[in-house]
Amino acid sequence: MTSINMIGEAAGKVWHFLDEHGRSSLATLENGIEAPRGMVLMAVGWLAREGKVELAQEGRTTIAWLRGD
Repeated sequence: MTSINMIGEAAGKVWHFLDEHGRSSLATLENGIEAPRGMVLMAVGWLAREGKVELAQEGRTTIAWLRGD
């Protein structure tokens, strides 16, 4: 079972990755923070709920970026 702390840590890694690299696909985030897809999805959801990231669908690809970028 995934703990809330693990999700929070992954959310921090996603935030830092997006801060450094800008707009990124979920697949790029998976590779960039070296986390499984499910963890990346939970982390991005966490950040989206906090209003820290924006998401858009570009074809079949979901793109995430920090709000204000």
